[in-house]
Parts: sequence; C-alpha cells; structure tokens
Amino acid sequence: MDTNDPMAYDIFDLNCPSRAVFDRLGERWTGLVLLALKPGTLRFSELRRQVQGITQKMLTQTLRGLERDGMVSRTVYPTVPVTVEYTLTPLGHSLSAAVDVLRAWAIEHIDEIDAARAEYEQAG
Repeated sequence: MDTNDPMAYDIFDLNCPSRAVFDRLGERWTGLVLLALKPGTLRFSELRRQVQGITQKMLTQTLRGLERDGMVSRTVYPTVPVTVEYTLTPLGHSLSAAVDVLRAWAIEHIDEIDAARAEYEQAG
C-alpha cells in the first residue's frame, strides 16, 4: 500500500488502518476534548469541568486513546496529590483544526437542523 496515495486507503474496509483513525474521530467525546485543549494545557479536573457531561471514566478513556494515537501529551508532576496536565501535540492541533470546521458548520446550520427535526417529529 502506497501510504502517500490517499486513494490507496479504503475507509470502508474493516482492516484499513485509516478506519481506526476514523473510528477514533467518531467517538462521542473526542472532538470536544480536542476543542477544549486547543487553547492550551489543562489539568484533568479543568478538562472535566470544561467538557460538561463527561464522566471521569470516559474522560480517562478518551485521553488515553488520544495519547496512544499521538494527539495528546500527558505530563505528570510529582506533587501531593499528583498533578497531571494534558496538551495537544502538533498532530492533535492539526486534527482540532478539522474539528473546529465541524463546530462552525454545526453552529451555521443548527436552525435548519432544528427545523428539520421539528418537521420530522410533526410528520411522525
């Protein structure tokens, strides 16, 4: 497979490496965590406060996945209690830019989406 040729990848193929990346993007909290970290480094508790509704377990899992994929770096400081900070890597910053486009699209089209939902519910 020629890794320089995007057409060499088939995102629909279960075994395609690009599929794993696409799956990560489709996770519920990934985009929100990336956007929360875009302005800069945050401690775990700050990040949890910013991303309302996320549980401690889900934030931990999301951060581990993003760290494993090289999008987030984790720094541990030997304080009591231990301080842990998370920062986007350059790879994470490039992905957060794409997520920012999705956020802008959602804001631009929310009225149309709300109208479509209301129409759907009324017809149903």
